[in-house]
This record gives sequence, structure tokens and C-alpha cells, in this order.
Amino acid sequence: MVFKQTDRVFSKLTVLFFAICMVCCANVMSQSPDYDSTYYQSFPKHITYRFFFAQKFTGVALQRNAYAANFRYLPNTTVNIGIGATYKIVTVSLGYGLEFLKSDQLKGKTKYLDLQARIYPRKWVIDLFGQFYKGYYLSPKGLAATDRDSYYIRPDLKINLMGVAAYRLLNPSQFSYRAPFLQNEKQKRSAGTFLAGAELYYGVIAADSSLVPTAISGLNSQNGVRAIRFFKMGAGAGYAYTFVVKKDFFLTGSFTGSLGFDYSRQNGGKGDGDKYSVSAGYIYRLIAGYDKNNWNINFSLVGNSLSTKASDLNDKYYINVGTHRVTLARRIKIGKRLKRNLQPIDDLLPKSAK
Repeated sequence: MVFKQTDRVFSKLTVLFFAICMVCCANVMSQSPDYDSTYYQSFPKHITYRFFFAQKFTGVALQRNAYAANFRYLPNTTVNIGIGATYKIVTVSLGYGLEFLKSDQLKGKTKYLDLQARIYPRKWVIDLFGQFYKGYYLSPKGLAATDRDSYYIRPDLKINLMGVAAYRLLNPSQFSYRAPFLQNEKQKRSAGTFLAGAELYYGVIAADSSLVPTAISGLNSQNGVRAIRFFKMGAGAGYAYTFVVKKDFFLTGSFTGSLGFDYSRQNGGKGDGDKYSVSAGYIYRLIAGYDKNNWNINFSLVGNSLSTKASDLNDKYYINVGTHRVTLARRIKIGKRLKRNLQPIDDLLPKSAK
């Protein structure tokens, strides 16, 4: 009963926060698009089409210490093949999971809905998370399993995570996130920017029985814990930089670290209990590629790591969310007929985005 009441409270807070975020997103997207064209070039009269391979994941690691085995739960997700297009600030993508490209059928089955939205207004970078996973395997291979060549499977384990992270660029006139990640701009000269912002998350880690397998239960302080729910919010700062080599090769790195206030509720283990604490997290972005004559090919890694504490201050849970992606993109100038078809989108966009 207490857990249900806690879920209702957390859900209402999360919905309210997302509503506020949508209003804020509309506001920041309507801000002035002024930038220094000697540092990067924009292509407002082009559509960027792309073809990609991507793999998403959401995993959890339990506390590591000198007495416990080093392990984490990972999902067995597919590699997705997809297509997409970007017109000004509007991006649409469609992907399909290739089942035969799963890493290993011995890792069990994972059912999941993974919604990761990366939004890049000129002066902001905004990440929206909505992960709903069920079915995990334990890494490394052989740990807690019946033999060394198999994995310990947890079809009952689920991880749900909803969240938002918004960071303001302090040098948007010279640095572009859109250039490496949306390919509708091109960074012409090396430049960087400091970042400042905030993050908020609500998450659930739960299973039918103890998260710690019986075979190693005596080595881990989280033995007996069946579920933990948490709500966290905090502020963060960071830096992003794009290094341009010979005009067309680029390497972009971005890192933000945050310190947040946590409220968590644990079920099982040393007993149900609430915990208020402070914990850290970080978001990273790495992308390398080549951009020439309106063609762009790149490889990117984008991830988010956050932690929360249970009823015992020494117990920690680490959640890692991310995407690996290979992209081939092409910018094509809009013809007169297509321009007329896109007019309804232009009518909806703020003036600064036109």
C-alpha cells in the first residue's frame, strides 16, 4: 500500500515536471538564432536525410566493495536499423530491431520500450528519458550461473526510468550541437562552450525476489532487496568541445556532472525504509565523423549514468542509459514543390527557426 501511494506521488510530480519542461522547451526554441558563421554554417533551406544503425541500453549495477563480486544486470537488446530526416528544428526517425543481431541468445529475452529524445535548440541541449525494460542477464558470464559458459538470467527484473536533463550553452554563437548530432549544420572551426543546467528523474528497480542471486548473497549488502524506487533532482555543469581537422573531420566531446538531492524507498533486505541523500551523476557525448559536400558519416556514443542510495547509506545502485549509433547523412536542398508541402510545418515554427 505504501509503495502504491509513493508511486502515485512520484507519478504526479513527474507529469507536472514534464509539462513545465514542454513549456520551457517551446520558449527556448523560440529564442534568437544568432550565431557566428565563421565558426559554423547552418542549412535552413536543406533537409537532412539519414540512415543509421543504433543500439540502446538501460542497465543497473549494484554496489561494488572489497567483499562483493563486481557485477551488473544488462538487457539483451537488438541492433536497430533506421531512417530519419531533419528539417530546421524538426526531426523524425523510424527504426526496426534486427533480432538476428542480438549479441547472444543465451542472455535471455528482454522486452522494452526505450524513448530517448535528444533535443538541440541553438542555446540548449535537452535530454528526455522514458525507459521501460523487463528481462536481464547478469554480467560477467558464469557469475551465479549453473556453469561458467552460461549467464544467470532474470526474466522478472524490471527497470523503469523517466527523466529530463536541460543544459544551457554559454557560447552558442560559436559552438553547435546540431552539427555533429543532427548534421543540419557544419562546424567549420574548433570551438567549445561551458554548460549549466538541471536534471530530474524518477525510477524503479524491482524483481519478484532478491536482486542479489542466492549463490552470491553472502557477499553483498543488498541481499534480500526486491525493489527500490527513487526520485532525484539536482543541478549540474560541464563543457563541450568540437575539434575540427582539415575542415571536414571532426571530433566532439561533451561532459556534464551533476549533484542531486535523492529520495528513495527500499523494499526488502534490511527492511522497508525511506532515505534522503545526495548523489552524483554524469552525461557524456562522444562523436567522430567526416562532413564534406553535404555528406556526413559518423559514430556516436551518448550515455547517462546516475546513482541512488537505499535505506543503508552504504548501499548504492548505479543506472546506466545510453545509445551507440553509426549514421550516414545527406543534406539535400529543398525544391519548390517540396517547399510548398512543408509550408504547414513552417507555419507552426517560431520565426527564429525559419
